[in-house]
Amino acid sequence: WRDQDGECHGYARKYPTGFPFGTLDGKNLEGHDSRHYQQKSGNRNIACSFESKNNDLTGQDETRQNPISKSYGGNYGKMASTKAGDTMCVRWPAKNHAVKSQKDSGVFINMPQAILNKDPDQDGFTAANLVNIPYKNCTIIGDDDKTPCGGCFQIPPTLQTGNYVMQWRWELNKDEWYTSCWDLDVTAPEPIDKGSNNNNNDNNDNNKTVTGSLGGSTSVFAELAELPVK
Repeated sequence: WRDQDGECHGYARKYPTGFPFGTLDGKNLEGHDSRHYQQKSGNRNIACSFESKNNDLTGQDETRQNPISKSYGGNYGKMASTKAGDTMCVRWPAKNHAVKSQKDSGVFINMPQAILNKDPDQDGFTAANLVNIPYKNCTIIGDDDKTPCGGCFQIPPTLQTGNYVMQWRWELNKDEWYTSCWDLDVTAPEPIDKGSNNNNNDNNDNNKTVTGSLGGSTSVFAELAELPVK
């Protein structure tokens, strides 16, 4: 995104650094694979991208590494880290799919709320849907390609300290799904200071600016995320 749009504090698995936002789509990749992974129709066992020349539009390998840290640092972006109960914001480039002529099927953010020793299959991710975000939550009018789109949501406050897996999943056309996976290092929430007096705080929600944060960043997307329909 543009410099004034904020700073990224965590990346998908094996996401190469040093490329402008929205440019890893098969053009000028300098040896890196495209960052869009289309799931094979009917194969629900493969939830995260893997390297295979037999797959259509295969992205960078986003399967779980051992140790998990192998997907981050060095030539790759850093791993996301937050406290239980904090707000996380995610971004993706529009790539010409946020226009009025295209249906908005929404983005599914899936997160099993248990520390796993391997990635779940797609059924496992789907059952762990955390939030749904409209795909067309975009910010820059007139830029249909690289404008940042996204939303914010709360990380469950009851999570134990440890590493969790998350999945971004979007349906472009019927049964045409694209995914991306990342790991999240969750630490314990800050203890509540029982001696503090919050009675003087303004509790009128109408007077508050709704923003989300992760690692000190702020976002105007916080009010755009929607809880999944039960």
